[in-house]
Amino acid sequence: MEARYRETLTERHRAAAKLELELEKERQRVKGYKQALISQSQQLMEERKQLQQERDTLEEEKQRLVKSGAAGAVLHQALQRENNWYQRATATLRELEHQLVERQNSFCSLIQPREQRLEMEKNILLKVVKEPIGAELDLESDLKDIFKRDKHCADLLNMDKRKNGSLMWVYLKYWQLQVTVQKHKRAEDVILGGINLPQNDKR
Repeated sequence: MEARYRETLTERHRAAAKLELELEKERQRVKGYKQALISQSQQLMEERKQLQQERDTLEEEKQRLVKSGAAGAVLHQALQRENNWYQRATATLRELEHQLVERQNSFCSLIQPREQRLEMEKNILLKVVKEPIGAELDLESDLKDIFKRDKHCADLLNMDKRKNGSLMWVYLKYWQLQVTVQKHKRAEDVILGGINLPQNDKR
């Protein structure tokens, strides 16, 4: 009887040890994923910070040129031409934000089938490929990264779809900042191409 008891106890210890080993492997896997996500988020934030600095520099240059008379008129015209591009790009990002919110809601849903989410992802990718801004911002690659890595869901009682997702919100802010900086860079290119005309006329 005692031998059977010891044998049973030994088997239970082995089973418990095996489960603990599997649990530790899972913990390490999750830890590795979290570290990768944190590292990528930090990289995106650094790029965002750099873009913000570039934007501030361009804004200072814009203000300087605005005060310089003829150069200010050139800048104004350039910004007007680029404003249409900026409005289209911003509208595209707003629509993309809505689509990502719905996609993440589908990912977090306990009742929506996986096939439905995959179809949503496919349609989102097909749409951005057709948009000029998609190539300019490399949206396709970033979206695939979101679909692969963003698994954040709010608690089960959450009713606000916008509380789902984590990496997607970092990318959305990053894209919007890229668009804003590009708007000013494109205008700056026009200015640098024509800014010397009034000076040449004076000579």
